[in-house]
This record gives sequence, C-alpha cells and structure tokens, in this order.
Amino acid sequence: MMKLLISMLALAVASPVAAAPDGPPATGTLIAFADSFDKAQLAKDGAALTGMVADDLIFIDGSGKRLGKRDFIAGWTGAGDSFEPVVLVDRTVTMLGPNTAIVGAETALKGISGGKPFVSRFRFSDTFHRIKGQWQAVHIQVTRMP
Repeated sequence: MMKLLISMLALAVASPVAAAPDGPPATGTLIAFADSFDKAQLAKDGAALTGMVADDLIFIDGSGKRLGKRDFIAGWTGAGDSFEPVVLVDRTVTMLGPNTAIVGAETALKGISGGKPFVSRFRFSDTFHRIKGQWQAVHIQVTRMP
C-alpha cells in the first residue's frame, strides 16, 4: 500500500467550494478550491474528492503510470493511512482561460502508511476546469523528487 500511496500522491484538501458562474477568470475561487482540494486529500474525505474530481480524470502518478479517478481517490483514502499537514513551496497558478487553470507546487508529504512512517517529496500540477460554475480536477501530474 505504501508504494501505491507514494506513487499516487498529488496535491492540488473538506467539501467542494462553490465557484462563481462561468465568466471572467476567478483566481480567488480557484485558489480557495485548490486549498479545499488539498485539505480533502489530507483529511481522506472520499465524498468531497468524488465531487471535486472529474469522472474522466487523467492522473499521472509519480512513476509515470496513467490512472483515473478511482485510483486517485483510493490512494488518499486507504485504511490505516494518515497524513500530516503540508507546506506548499513555490506555488504557481497558470490561468489558461477564464475556466481552466493549472495550479502546482512542491511539497513534502509525511504520514503513516501500513503502520510505518513515510516521507515523500514531489512536485505536482493540478489542472482544474470550471464546469457549470464548479471547479473540478481534470488532470493531475506528480513528479517525485529526491
């Protein structure tokens, strides 16, 4: 489970945040959504993640494997796993239009998996798309770091 968990790490954390209707760029609601997305992951909130992640999510894990929504959520909600709060470093926000953006950062995730402590350093890029006024993660890319 530890190997799967580490390979599936992506941060892009409680319940979905309502966004403004489609229209002008909404970086404020985007950042609030990205923060809520990160908190949902760390809190292992599968219900929140289900609404925050598009059904056709493309998730590229730290090993380069292409996965989907089910795998992404399972990686964050495994029994016996727990996560410490994270600090995002070098956060970037790239607006690709009024309803699409990439939010990325570097972080070190610490926690317990399978009864053993772990630390994983990685950089991630979460692509969010605002559909019918709601932001959703549509593409997640994770790169492990030494």
